[in-house]
Amino acid sequence: MSVDGEDASRDPLREAAEVMHAVRDRCVWTQQIDHRALVPYLVEESAELIDAVEDGTRAELREELGDLLWQVLFHAEIASRDPDDPFDIDDVARGLTDKMVRRHPHVFADAVATTPEEVLVHWNAAKAAEKSTRTSVLDGVSERMPSLALAQKLLSKAAQVGVVPPARVQRADESAGGSLTLGDQVHSRGIEAGEPATEDELGDALLALVATARANGWDAERALRERLRGLEREVRAAEA
Repeated sequence: MSVDGEDASRDPLREAAEVMHAVRDRCVWTQQIDHRALVPYLVEESAELIDAVEDGTRAELREELGDLLWQVLFHAEIASRDPDDPFDIDDVARGLTDKMVRRHPHVFADAVATTPEEVLVHWNAAKAAEKSTRTSVLDGVSERMPSLALAQKLLSKAAQVGVVPPARVQRADESAGGSLTLGDQVHSRGIEAGEPATEDELGDALLALVATARANGWDAERALRERLRGLEREVRAAEA
């Protein structure tokens, strides 16, 4: 196998999979890695890809996409050698293709979708059929998501069962019992206005809330996660 060759007939994805196979066979470090040991690298590569998307060059984006693809190939190669239930990258790709075709009936079948909302209806219907054994809207939601991302996800799930938390948080300086500045310099524009009007102002408001937590000796991450656990209980109670 020639990695550096420019044979146009070569499939670059297939060649990458073959390189991964060779690395697993011949690299003593790679041989001792299992799925669990690989997780920190997956998290790191995902974070670096996000950085490239939000603040990187096109070259950095291409490189980080490749690094994340390597993680997928690595997991698939490990899985292919499982003695009890093996599968390889072809099985992964085949399953993905089948799922995407099912979830886009407006592209691959006779369904019609002329708006993003109609596309979402088809997507959710196909997903519900695939996950018919699930008993809660919370099934499949990973608690390992970053807390803010998890909060958005849980709020969406809660709305599906009619659970609506308070619409807004009071001003951070009011809840703290006084005025609070960031580094003794700036108040959050969004907090001062009472309701963020832009994503930038939302960032200011969130930063002000974290500053409030810091000023009071609170753990902002723990506070949000504990509230999310309460929201999960409310959702499950509503479903029951």
